[in-house]
Amino acid sequence: MEKEIPDRLMTLGHPQRLALFRLLMRRYPDRLPAGEIAEVLEVKASTLSTYLAALMRAGLVTQDRAGTSLLYAVDMKQVQETFDYLLRDCCRGRPEICSPSPFFATEGTAQMITASQDRTYNVLFICTGNSARSIFAETLLREIAGERFNVYSAGTKPSSELNPIAVELLRQKGHDIAPLRAKNVSEFSGAGAPDLDFVFTVCNQAANEECPAWDGQPISGHWGMPDPVKATGTEAEKMLAFQQAYGALKHRIEAFAALPIAQLDRISLQAAVDEIAQFDTPETSLIKTSPKETT
Repeated sequence: MEKEIPDRLMTLGHPQRLALFRLLMRRYPDRLPAGEIAEVLEVKASTLSTYLAALMRAGLVTQDRAGTSLLYAVDMKQVQETFDYLLRDCCRGRPEICSPSPFFATEGTAQMITASQDRTYNVLFICTGNSARSIFAETLLREIAGERFNVYSAGTKPSSELNPIAVELLRQKGHDIAPLRAKNVSEFSGAGAPDLDFVFTVCNQAANEECPAWDGQPISGHWGMPDPVKATGTEAEKMLAFQQAYGALKHRIEAFAALPIAQLDRISLQAAVDEIAQFDTPETSLIKTSPKETT
């Protein structure tokens, strides 16, 4: 570890390698193909290959093969060991001098997100347009466990209107659509904004973007899935795409609502959120889409 830490810090000292590392952290636990990474970061394939090789040599990124594709992800175990070492060594075993945030709690000092069994938690779902997937998530959690959660959704580039097919699907399923409107993430930062306990991105594009640094370090998760708004074909095929997205989110949100939040420390809670993110949603891969992502 004595040798690895300087190598890792030197690797991350390069601005573009750091940007790549931060992207993979935002998308964790996703495994991303090199083509998608290059497109997001706007770098040439050959340049990206050099950056990825450096991060893999440093032990910060893993590479896996899926068919003919190479997929990349953060090696979270190694990242955690790196942070643990810095806190224990550089802070002389006193992480509170480096940061008072419970985000940095270690296994032995892990803190619960709350000590109260009766607390209502604030949850924000983020997408790009805030017109379908994030609206589904907001509605589902509010109706499944609204007594335990204040639920919000927002977009990084919200459209002025909700997607009509998404609204119609919610109406057909008996949900209350009156509280729904498209909102910008800026409403949830700064003075007067709610103190967020959980922030979830439900589309890849929103996770790729630089979102605000949330006060209080809420638990974060990336629950990305295909965009039903991009579905093409007949009206029935388009509605099926929305049904699939709704069903996949319902599966994840039911699992999240069942978590004993008040009994879990931050490490366990983050692990549970990441595990939910890996729930298989094979049906969503059947969606036929066109290029633009908006929800």
